[in-house]
Formats: sequence, C-alpha cells, structure tokens
Amino acid sequence: MPEPHPALRAWLGTWRALQRYHRYRVHGLERLDGEESLLLVAYHGRPIALDQCLLSVSVYDRLGYMLHGVTHRAVRTNRLMTWVSDGLGFVTGDGPEVAQAIERGEHIAVQPGGIREGCRSFRHRYEVDWGTRVGFVRLALRYGLRVVPIASHGADDCFIGFNDGYRWGKRLGIPAGLPAWLGVGFGIWPLALPLPAPITTYIGEPIDLQDAGVIDPEDRGALLGAQRRIASAVQALLSSAVAL
Repeated sequence: MPEPHPALRAWLGTWRALQRYHRYRVHGLERLDGEESLLLVAYHGRPIALDQCLLSVSVYDRLGYMLHGVTHRAVRTNRLMTWVSDGLGFVTGDGPEVAQAIERGEHIAVQPGGIREGCRSFRHRYEVDWGTRVGFVRLALRYGLRVVPIASHGADDCFIGFNDGYRWGKRLGIPAGLPAWLGVGFGIWPLALPLPAPITTYIGEPIDLQDAGVIDPEDRGALLGAQRRIASAVQALLSSAVAL
C-alpha cells in the first residue's frame, strides 16, 4: 500500500487528537458499510463543520478511505490549498473526481448550509437553513445515490457567534463568498481553538429520493420538495439530539 499523502497524515493526526478533545462519539456508523456509494448530507456545524471533520476520521478508520467532501470553491484559489484538498480526496463540485469515487463505491459528503449555517449568531443554533439550494439533490439523482442524513450535537457549541457572517460577507463584497464573521472560542476566530464541547454525531437511515416516484431533475419544484424532505430528516436528528 502506498504511503499516505502528507496532508492526509497531518489531517488524521490532528483530528484524532481533536476526537479526544471533544470526547467524540458517533452513532449509526455501520449504516455506511457495504459497497454502495452514498451521499451523506449533513448539518454544517459552526464555523467549519468540525463535526464532519471528526466523522471523516472515523469513516477512514472503518472503511479505509476519506469521505469525498464537497468543499467551498475558495480552496481552489491557491496552489497550497489545492494540494491539501487533492491529498484529502476533497472535491469542489460535480466533476470527474466525483464519478470516479462513486464507481469505487465510496461515499460523497456535503453540507448544503455551508457558511450560511456555519457562521451565524448564537441566536440561531441547530437550525437547518439551506435556502433554495438543490445542487446536492441533482447530484444524488444523477448518480442514483441514496441520501444519508447526518447531524451532530455539540457542533454549534464550539464557538460563540455574534453576527451573520454570510450576510456580512456579501455586504462587504468579500471575494469567493467567504464570511465576515465574529466568533469566539479560545480567542477570536479564525485564530482560535474551539471550546471543548463534547460532540456526538448521529447517522440516520438512508433515504431513496425516488421511492415515491421518479423525480425530474429539471422540475425545480420537485427538487425543492426532495430538499425539504432531506432537511426535515436532518432537523429531526438535530432536535432529537439536542433534547437528550
């Protein structure tokens, strides 16, 4: 077996340490077993989906590969970030890397809320907010992927946000869609360590989007209906976890 990419070695070492720091647990990991490629659709914990980074290590240790996360397009703006992204197997859209991963039976992971969910104030915690984004639904339909809802308790407790970074980023015209967010942990983000909140990830039952009939990928109304179905499943996981 070839030596892991340096970025992958660093990633696994860092996030294994943070798994201990956050007393990380995951329920339902066995639902990702098997040779079927799945689309993992998760709530975006603040501010950089720490919980999904922690989950990626658990998936790597169980399945032997990294989740192919669909990341922010800003990672392609310089060579270093591109090198890191390629080493970790991340993708930034529905390109050839996605098709190749699916052919190998490997899982794709998305957080449709992105910075819209991740960089909000403390007044909005554990609330799914995907707007009208349906690209991930088209991705699932294109490749016939079942969708797995994922949510984590503790994901919004690692930083305290004071504004809507998504909206402020747009108002200030920050390039690449990046946020203007004021958040604090042990310091001010992004130069801050997260607070040591315990994090537990819950993996739901896979959803077949076309179990009630074929969805036309050109029918935006049908796509929005499928999006709401998935969002409701993720919100239900969040609400149940927070209530525990």
